[in-house]
Amino acid sequence: MLSNISNVLRAGLQRNGAAVVMSARTYADFTPEATFEIKKCDLHKLEDGPATQVVMTREEGLQYYRIMQTMRRMELKADQLYKQKIIRGFCHLYDGQEACAVGIEAAINLSDHLITAYRAHGYTYTRGGTVKEIMAELTGRRGGIAKGKGGSMHMYCKNFYGGNGIVGAQVPLGAGVALACKYFGNNELCVSLYGDGAANQGQIFETYNMAALWKLPAIFICENNRYGMGTSVERAAASTDYYKRGDFIPGLRVDGMDVLCVREATRFAADHCRSGKGPILMELQTYRYHGHSMSDPGVSYRTREEIQEVRGKSDPISMLKDRMLSNNMASVEELKEIDVEVRKEIEDAAQFATTDPEPPLDDLCNHIFHNNPPVDVRGTNPWTKLKSVS
Repeated sequence: MLSNISNVLRAGLQRNGAAVVMSARTYADFTPEATFEIKKCDLHKLEDGPATQVVMTREEGLQYYRIMQTMRRMELKADQLYKQKIIRGFCHLYDGQEACAVGIEAAINLSDHLITAYRAHGYTYTRGGTVKEIMAELTGRRGGIAKGKGGSMHMYCKNFYGGNGIVGAQVPLGAGVALACKYFGNNELCVSLYGDGAANQGQIFETYNMAALWKLPAIFICENNRYGMGTSVERAAASTDYYKRGDFIPGLRVDGMDVLCVREATRFAADHCRSGKGPILMELQTYRYHGHSMSDPGVSYRTREEIQEVRGKSDPISMLKDRMLSNNMASVEELKEIDVEVRKEIEDAAQFATTDPEPPLDDLCNHIFHNNPPVDVRGTNPWTKLKSVS
């Protein structure tokens, strides 16, 4: 829900001592809320779908804009640091797909649960991680969100279970979290995200079956960014209707480049789960601007013109910005001020991520167990003993 986004935004402002943005115009000059027509979702085994006329307030719009800009700038800075060899190893960037994360978070609660694959920086932020913690984790520093031990693919915070490196393996884990939600009867749900490449994994179909049998409060979301590594969906899948892959599970195909489409579809899906109807599947049609990972230039299997066309016609941040400006919900100056503050936050975080110390070797085996007495851990041979502290 909006409180998720508000908490992330409020924390960011407090961390950086930033004042709330106000342009030279007064609040009364702006439209407080507006109604927008959004694209209709394709439906599978559903009689009715999400609303196509939706309301967005000025406050919501500004918050969505700030969060998406923060995610975009954070990923661009990660790209820069990787090319400088400050960030090493695997690194998968999320720029272009920001509307997915922000729209999902706007429709669920922070007490709900979320698990995703290795393109996880954005979700770590929307789930409550700070830009400093995320950037420091990317550079392997002690102040990282996983204390410098997880890197790009393994970030965690409360009710967020990563960041998982094995393709598709997070989906059955997410079903397990949904089973816990049902067991405890707390009206919570779990969102499990995976890509179009992982959608062909057998374990995902096994999970669909169990989730449907047990009527788990699970939202399965396929972020279809059109390419699994370097293979287009048309070359990888006999059926690219990923929202129908659940067969007996209802499904929605959503414009994943429009934050309002994603928000309304997720709200619909969450209501479906909380009413006891069992799991639901969503396919978000989105696009990544970078390659699959930093080792992939991203232009050997698609053209630069294709990328530019998507940027020009469907960019999620530009789409939201145009809506707000054309409906007098913000001024150009106000949005520019947000951009300046976001850039400063990212630069400060990058400075921290390059100066914070690396974790000491003594920390290598710590945090294996939670709330457990110290234990000895075998090293590279039976005679080497390392200490693990919770």
